[in-house]
Amino acid sequence: QLQASGGGLVQPGGSLRLSCAASGFTSGYYAIGWFRQAPGGERKGVSCISSREGAPYYADSVKGRFTISRDNAKNTVYLQMSSLKSEDTAVYYCATDPGMCGSTWFVWRKYNYWGQGTQVTVSS
Repeated sequence: QLQASGGGLVQPGGSLRLSCAASGFTSGYYAIGWFRQAPGGERKGVSCISSREGAPYYADSVKGRFTISRDNAKNTVYLQMSSLKSEDTAVYYCATDPGMCGSTWFVWRKYNYWGQGTQVTVSS
């Protein structure tokens, strides 16, 4: 099971840290991707971190503002979001991929297990 949490209401320019906690399996063996979906919009890749060494991937829209990390001891992957903008408002999901992130990390169909989403609302 994947449990995403940490969403909420934040003002523009603020920060949030999302968590994706795994239970029943060792998330350290999987690539973990974060995706988001705004109302009426498509599910879009935000970031991905592989199970082994390698730089994480980020969507251009969040580079320099979001940081993905993992704590294998806690079986959890984090998404630190800073300098939040109204366009970051969406439901955020985490998902597993048994392989590496790779050049197609943003293709949501390659992920085989999804957690429920957590709502992030950026508004003044």
